[in-house]
Amino acid sequence: MRQSTVRIATVILLTCLFSRIVYGQTVLTISGEVTKPFSLQAADLKAMPHAEVVAKDKDGKNHTYAGVPLAELLKQAGTTTGAELRGKNLSKVVIVKATDGYEVVFALPEIDPEFTTRIILLADSVDGNPLAQGVGPYRIVVPDEKKPARWVRDVKAIEIRFASK
Repeated sequence: MRQSTVRIATVILLTCLFSRIVYGQTVLTISGEVTKPFSLQAADLKAMPHAEVVAKDKDGKNHTYAGVPLAELLKQAGTTTGAELRGKNLSKVVIVKATDGYEVVFALPEIDPEFTTRIILLADSVDGNPLAQGVGPYRIVVPDEKKPARWVRDVKAIEIRFASK
């Protein structure tokens, strides 16, 4: 009985390791009210132009985060931006989802460079180091907010929707 339990545990462990090797790249999806929904592998995000922001984290200290501006990701997905962001398009929201089910909402104009000078970042590093496990591999960083409640850890998906349906 005990030997079969060990075998089952070994098979499960090897399956997990194999799937981590083969499928281990983190995928980020962008979908919803966009013209070009897509998924990105870790290598795709790493190859994109990065920006840096300095922001105060929960520890009360300033840290330098690097990553891809959220506005750039939305632009690549064909999200309504710039001059098109008027009328009913102003009611679009961006929902950022974490692997643990946590979700936050941004109004699309909060992200669009024609409406704001603030850069909301999909960060992949902090102070020159990769994000810690459980925080990354991707984290939304929102500079200048009093509370980092919308700093989503372990981001897996970004969805654009109209606020009301």
